Amino acid sequence: MSTTTTASLRSRRVVVTGLGAVTPIGLDVPSFWDAAIRGVSGAAPITRFDATTFATTFACELKGFDPLTAMDRKLARRLDRFAQYAMAAANEAIAHAGIDTNTLSDAERALMGVMIGSGQGGMQTFQTQAESHLTEGHDRISPFFVPMIIPDIAGAMVAMQHGLRGPNHCVVSACATGNDNLMSALDSIRAGRADVMVVGGSEAAITQLGLGGFGSARALSTRNDAPTLASRPCDLSRDGFVLGEGAAVLVVELAEHAEARGATILAELAGVGAACDAYHLTAPHPEGLGARLAMEAALRDAGVALDAVDAINLHGTSTPLGDAAECRAVRAVFGARTDAMITTSTKGMTGHMLGAAGAAEAVLSILSMVHGVVPPTINVDAQDPECDVPLAANHAIARTVRVAMSNAFGFGGHNTSVIFTAAGLSNVL
Repeated sequence: MSTTTTASLRSRRVVVTGLGAVTPIGLDVPSFWDAAIRGVSGAAPITRFDATTFATTFACELKGFDPLTAMDRKLARRLDRFAQYAMAAANEAIAHAGIDTNTLSDAERALMGVMIGSGQGGMQTFQTQAESHLTEGHDRISPFFVPMIIPDIAGAMVAMQHGLRGPNHCVVSACATGNDNLMSALDSIRAGRADVMVVGGSEAAITQLGLGGFGSARALSTRNDAPTLASRPCDLSRDGFVLGEGAAVLVVELAEHAEARGATILAELAGVGAACDAYHLTAPHPEGLGARLAMEAALRDAGVALDAVDAINLHGTSTPLGDAAECRAVRAVFGARTDAMITTSTKGMTGHMLGAAGAAEAVLSILSMVHGVVPPTINVDAQDPECDVPLAANHAIARTVRVAMSNAFGFGGHNTSVIFTAAGLSNVL
C-alpha cells in the first residue's frame, strides 16, 4: 500500500461512542468501573460445578447474570453462555452510544456491522453435547450444537437482534481476540466498508474442560486457600492466572458520522499494532519481542510519540514468564519515558477473561481517560524486580490520561496493542 493511500485511510478518524460490559466484578459498565476503582476481586470458589478434585478450585465467575435481561427464554436456551454474555454487553453498548436500531434506514443498517470474537466459543455446549454423544448416541446431539459452539455466532446474533447488515465476522486469536477485533473494526471503518461497528470479545470457559485444560498446562494459580489474593500481576509470588469470563463491547464509528448525529465521543481509537512472537506454543518470547513490535506498530499507526503515552493497561496475567516479558518489552519501547507513565493490570480483579480480556481492558482504559483515574493492580505485596515498571499497586491513581495503550497477548504468540486518545485530541506528535 502506498504512503498516500495509507495516509488517506488514516484520515478517516474512528471514535468510541458506546461501552458495554458483563464481568466478574460488575454486570454493566458503571458497576464494573466502580468495582475496578475500588480494587474488588471477583475470585471465589467455583459454584457452577464441583471443582473439589481439580488442582484449582476457584475462578472469577459472573455473579447473578440473567440472560433474560437481554433476550427471551427461547433464544437463551439456544445460545451458549458466551453468546448470551455478548448480547447483553452489546445491548448496553448500543444504548450507551445513543443508537436506536429500530429507527435505522436500510442504508444505515448496511453500514453498521458487528465483530465480536471469542477465544474458545461454546465450551459448555461442547462439553455437554460430547457427554450426550458418548452416553446416549449421536442421535441425541442437539440440532443447535454447531451454531452454539462456533465463535462467530455471538456477533451474528447481535446483528440479527438489531438488524445490522454491515461487515460481520470475528477474529479468533486466543487472548488477543478482543484487541484483534478492534483492529479489524478500525480497518473496516477506515476503508469505508462501515460507518459504525459493534466490536469486542466474549468468553465462557469456566467449565470442567476449561479448568482442567488450563490446569494441565500449569497456567492457573493454585492458591485455593485465598482466591481473592491469587491473581497478583507483577508480584514476586505470582503463580499463574485466575480463569475469568464475561464480555465487553464497544461501539466505534467514523468521527464525522458520530459528530453528525450529535453523539458523545468518549475517546478516539487512534491506532492498532500487531505482531507474532513466532517462538513457542504457549510461552511468550523471553524478551517480549512480539509485544515490543506490536506496541511500536501501534504508536506508528496512531501517529503518537513515545512521550505522549500516559498510561498502559498491561496484559499482565499473573504468570511468572508473561508479566516479566511484557515489562521488559515496555522498557525496550519506552526507555526512560517508562518512568513518567503509570501502568496497571486489571486482571488482578477480573481474572483472565481470555478472548474478552482485551475488550474489557479497552473499556477500562477509556474510562481512565474520561474520569482521570487509573484502576489499581491489586495483590502486589512485593513487586518483582523483573517487572520494572511504575505500577498502580493496590490503589487507584488519579492521573490525567490523554493517551492510553492497552495490550493483549495470546497463546501462539499473538500480540496486539491498541491506542486510545482523548476526545478532541487530534495531534499528539
